[in-house]
Amino acid sequence: MTDIKLTIEPLTAEAFAPYGDVIEVSNDVQHFTINNGSTERYHDLAKVETDGTNARTLINIFRAQSLSYPLQVKMMERHPYGSQAFIPLSGKPYLVLVAPLGDELRPEDLRIFSAKGTQGVNYHKNMWHHPILALEGESDFLVVDRGGEEHNCEERFFSEEDVIYLSLD
Repeated sequence: MTDIKLTIEPLTAEAFAPYGDVIEVSNDVQHFTINNGSTERYHDLAKVETDGTNARTLINIFRAQSLSYPLQVKMMERHPYGSQAFIPLSGKPYLVLVAPLGDELRPEDLRIFSAKGTQGVNYHKNMWHHPILALEGESDFLVVDRGGEEHNCEERFFSEEDVIYLSLD
């Protein structure tokens, strides 16, 4: 039996780089003034990927409900044909649970990040991640996703022997 308690890390571009992109306004990202000086453009913040037959980029809004913690992590998902970005619209913090790229999904490889309500994430194509982990009531997210003919969501459930808990303390 594997019993794992996850430790929450702050979300930074450097720590999250193996899994995707952090989408945020920061002096560390390329930005420049446009619109006759009235707007600062933070440029090219995420790599949007859309592969497959009749692939296209989708813009969605997901409304997530907060879950009860400690939370038992039972599954992860990935999208083999495209990236998936989540940009919070409600300004509320949330959690980001990821695992490395590859066919093997091991509980000991999971990493959990605490995202501010001003930070979005873009999961690279085929990257393991948990569905939205809202923390404060109802939270809306602008989601940039991939549409097309192929099924683009693979779910993988952990065995009953793997007991993984996510606690907020």
